[in-house]
Amino acid sequence: MNTGRSDKIIKFMENAVLDAVFPGAVLLCGLDREIIFHQAFGHADIFEKRPMHRDTIFDLASLTKPLATTLAIAKLVEEGSIFPDLAMGSVLPEFASTEKSGITIDMLLRHRSGLAAHRKYYREIMQAGRQSQPMLRTLLAREPLEYGIDECQVYSDLGFMVLSWIAEHVSGIRLDRFVRERIYLPLGIERLFFPETARRDFFISEYNNNFASTQKCPWRRKVLTGEVDDENAWAAGGIEGHAGLFGDAQSVFMLCCEILDALKGERTKVLPARIIQQFASRKDTDEMAAGFDTPSKQNSSSGRYFSGSSIGHLGFTGTSFWIDPETSFVVILLTNRVHPSRSNQAIRRLRPEIHDIVYTQLV
Repeated sequence: MNTGRSDKIIKFMENAVLDAVFPGAVLLCGLDREIIFHQAFGHADIFEKRPMHRDTIFDLASLTKPLATTLAIAKLVEEGSIFPDLAMGSVLPEFASTEKSGITIDMLLRHRSGLAAHRKYYREIMQAGRQSQPMLRTLLAREPLEYGIDECQVYSDLGFMVLSWIAEHVSGIRLDRFVRERIYLPLGIERLFFPETARRDFFISEYNNNFASTQKCPWRRKVLTGEVDDENAWAAGGIEGHAGLFGDAQSVFMLCCEILDALKGERTKVLPARIIQQFASRKDTDEMAAGFDTPSKQNSSSGRYFSGSSIGHLGFTGTSFWIDPETSFVVILLTNRVHPSRSNQAIRRLRPEIHDIVYTQLV
């Protein structure tokens, strides 16, 4: 790689840290499945003065949706255990006699279920005095629709909570174990995991000093390090369909390479290419595909150069990935922009610029 081009990217990222866009970041870029740029910047924790490293573990937040829940659903579709047009009321008895019974798996994946974007379920769960996934699911079953079924596309955490519930009910395996045993480990990926599982399985100790910290949580009364930032995921025990996955940039890249192979119709190791291609296609005027985001027509977080067939996703904590099957270019941007406060929104402006500069310098 041209050193001058690399220097421009490094300078841009260093300035972003100096401008307090985020305390720290890891940027990884790959072309034709080979890593061509991988650098760490700034701090993983500003209070402890811990520097960011290339292998720092991040709370991936909503990257859980495409990289865990969506892939679990794809595997179950491949096996014939479920299919996209299956109504959730025929899978989960809790929804059978509700207005939500006719919502299909495809509608949930495409954020067309009619469910609200977000609910503060954690408040009610906290009042009960302990973390409880069963209570979260009781609240989901009671949740009224906010829009008509398949009426419009509204990004919804709730829909992915239901999808993980479906995956667990059908497979008989908890989501974290399903994706780890059936997808991550067969691909040689060990550093994608849900910390709650890792603690129970006693393999998290090696990562304890290598987590990027997130917010100083006002109600948990501490800086969150190695603990899921999302309140509803935490209240449900740390393993949910919309949030809870942690990992480092190289692990995310390895999984993105498998997704890239699926998108290009090339041989994959574990993912069903035909189903991933189906999920990655947009319908009508939707901006989101099934489980993945696609470049917006205006002001896309992927910048100006990713092709229209690209897929990716953002995470609330400051994480993202974008995959362009036309150029085989992959960008993983992991930051701790919510550390120590969620009020820092500067990354919204800078994300497109970061993707533009790496595309122009590296592709």
